[in-house]
Amino acid sequence: MDRPQRYAVTLPGPPGRHGPPEVVVVHLTGAYTATGEPVYTDEAGAFRVAIEGEVARPLTALPGPGRHACLHAVPLP
Repeated sequence: MDRPQRYAVTLPGPPGRHGPPEVVVVHLTGAYTATGEPVYTDEAGAFRVAIEGEVARPLTALPGPGRHACLHAVPLP
């Protein structure tokens, strides 16, 4: 089965502010983590994640406050 080339990853809004979430589109890079997971990155290359199923695990610090170990990811056509 082929891996999706891109995903939409949802970043939660600022804690306690009831702000809307932000959606970041990430693309398959051809790079792999030390454990063999494919790496996806945003267009700027600043936000990197490993994705398994519908869960994105950040490999770089998230922009803004708060730390999240897993984020929702949706494959895009």
